[in-house]
Amino acid sequence: MSSQRLKIQFQRLYNHFSGEDCETNLQDIAEVLFCTRRNVRMVINKMVDKGWIDWQPAVGRGKLSKLVFHSSDSELQYMHAKKLVAEGKLEPALDALENNADKLAQLIQEQLGHTTAQGKQIVRLPYYRAFSNLSPLRPLRRSEQHLVRQIFNGLTRINEEKEEVEGDLAHHWESLSPRHWRFYIRPAVRFHDGKLLDCADIIATLQQVKKHRLFRHIKNVECPYANTIDIHLSCDDYRLPELLTNLQAVIQPADTDFAKDNELFPIGTGPYRVIQNDKQRFKLEAFDQYFGFRALIDIVDIWMLSEVAACYLQPGSDTNQFSGLSVSTRLKLDEGCNYLLLNRVTGLSNNDEWLSYFQGRLTALNILRLLDKDKIGDFRLTNAYGILPGWAHVPFQPEVISAPAKRTVTLAFPRQHPVYPHVAETIRTVLAEDGVKLKVLELSTMDILSGKHADKIDIWLGGMSLTNYRDDAILSWFFNFDHIARVMPKDEFDELERAVMRWRADPVRDSPCQDIGAKLVQSGQIMPLFHNWLGVDDTGSLQGMQSNSMGWFDFKSVWMKPEH
Repeated sequence: MSSQRLKIQFQRLYNHFSGEDCETNLQDIAEVLFCTRRNVRMVINKMVDKGWIDWQPAVGRGKLSKLVFHSSDSELQYMHAKKLVAEGKLEPALDALENNADKLAQLIQEQLGHTTAQGKQIVRLPYYRAFSNLSPLRPLRRSEQHLVRQIFNGLTRINEEKEEVEGDLAHHWESLSPRHWRFYIRPAVRFHDGKLLDCADIIATLQQVKKHRLFRHIKNVECPYANTIDIHLSCDDYRLPELLTNLQAVIQPADTDFAKDNELFPIGTGPYRVIQNDKQRFKLEAFDQYFGFRALIDIVDIWMLSEVAACYLQPGSDTNQFSGLSVSTRLKLDEGCNYLLLNRVTGLSNNDEWLSYFQGRLTALNILRLLDKDKIGDFRLTNAYGILPGWAHVPFQPEVISAPAKRTVTLAFPRQHPVYPHVAETIRTVLAEDGVKLKVLELSTMDILSGKHADKIDIWLGGMSLTNYRDDAILSWFFNFDHIARVMPKDEFDELERAVMRWRADPVRDSPCQDIGAKLVQSGQIMPLFHNWLGVDDTGSLQGMQSNSMGWFDFKSVWMKPEH
């Protein structure tokens, strides 16, 4: 008899006797369970073995046996739901609990945190949304950028502690000329599907990568010798190794369907491989054949729970509740900011009066003072004076009292964001004071960065998330899918792009990145709004829990200290 069938039989028995201990006989029970006396004995023995009941057989003809209940129907229901939660089957678990969301939340909370199962160390994390795209060549949100780093490798990478370029898939490189670079590739590197990495994979990836503006000066990629890659450029670049640390340049298999095949289950060479990705759970497993140090945590299991704060990461424990996750005091400002991007090409801001109006009215202070703190929950926001923390480029702008005309302003922002809807409503309130209406569009990140409806949108509400703390990290955001170039006057954008090219061509020239940040803000192209405090809880038994620039932690470096 299956365990589910046995539970149903127990429920019938429990309901019939109202859960009360009683005196009965096998015939009565056979009628309740719709089975023969012989089968009744087997069913009762199994329930006794499970510890659900106690059965004391009568001695002598005509005497009644005693039935004692040790478990209730609700307890069995709860245990069944607990098993479903452990398997990640949250919807069936909710059904088993008769749609009691509080009980489900309690069960989930019990299973979050760090644990050991079958000899494997597991870290479970709550998160507020699913990960629908992990393709490095498509637009990525902050958390997806972090996950891509766990799954893939580039030719080079940035050392997070030293903020310096170091080898990744390439163990050495040299500049044969400012337009000819040679990279020497590690041998015997394997993809997650077991296939050996070869030069064809690197060439195929870089052929895709050079379609993006940042990499357009890559003219040709070839393999002159085994485990050797030559990159030929159309203009001088002394900083190509730094450029190749960009997420778009991580290496994928040559047979990848770059259009769609790797959005949910990408194949990389990194320390973790994806083994589950759906609307309820995202699971990474340590890749035993990783060419670097093998990850210390075996499984990273992320559960999608809408009740969870989106700004702090914490492996849960039995004492934490979703409504009040404790947070480490070691928080960092996110590297970047949330901002308004104005459409100065086809939007209202191509008119100087509207541009001045937006700069005067939609300031960080104006929005933050009206933002309902109760609605944004655990987010801790501070006004931004530039696009990076510590940069102060916001010009003094006397507040404009009246709008140039009573018009409708169209605002767009990425969907499934916990704060942007509330910021948009605050902007609606500010504009309404001047008789200006607001139309709001919630679009996918892909639609926004690919320019969908761009000619009809006046303002984008968005955020920049950078993968390190170097100034030149802003270039991947500035050039990203031409999102800014599309809505910025061409002569202004071209001037900044030329400044980047001059910097790449001169090994001693200072970085133009802070100047780029200043010009974007001072021209009104970008209006910085706020920085967010991010962090991870490093107070538990997990060691190495240090927040990175994206508010996550390096999965492969954390480990569990045994409890004494």
